[in-house]
Amino acid sequence: MLYYAAGAYLLALNLLLFALMGRDKAAARRGARRTPETTLLALAVLGGSAGGLLGMLLFRHKTRKRAFRIGIPLIFLCHALLAAWFLNLF
Repeated sequence: MLYYAAGAYLLALNLLLFALMGRDKAAARRGARRTPETTLLALAVLGGSAGGLLGMLLFRHKTRKRAFRIGIPLIFLCHALLAAWFLNLF
C-alpha cells in the first residue's frame, strides 16, 4: 500500500513540474508572469526531478541557468540512488 501512495505522489509531482516547466516557457515567450525559480527547484527536490529534467529537455527551458543545468540532474541522480537503495531494502 505504501508503494502505491509513494508512486502516486511521485507521479503527481513529476507531472506537475513538467507542466509548470512548459507553462513557464510559454510565459517567458509571451512576457507574462513567470513561475519563480525557487518554486521549480523546490518541486524538484521534493520528488519531481524527473519531470523537471524532462521538461528542461523537451521545452528547452532553463538550460542556460547553472542552478538548473547542474542542479536538476544532480537532484535526479540523488533521487535515483535513493530509490535504488530503498528498493533493495524491501
